[in-house]
Amino acid sequence: MAMEAYEIESMIKEALPDAQVRIEDLRGDGDHYAAIVVSEQFRGKTRVVQHQMVYSALKGKMGGDLHALALQTSAPE
Repeated sequence: MAMEAYEIESMIKEALPDAQVRIEDLRGDGDHYAAIVVSEQFRGKTRVVQHQMVYSALKGKMGGDLHALALQTSAPE
């Protein structure tokens, strides 16, 4: 079952309320997305931890409803 971009954005913003989120559907199939997530909560954390925070926000949808998510994460400049 595919996910809509707005669902992914909503789940991320629920977990990271200050986040600026941009989602792009890479194939138009609802399964392969790219996301850019900028949040103050990422400051001082490694890229791995930042990505884990986003995956946690998706509440187990990765690998199921959402097949692939290319992530770029950072703290605001």
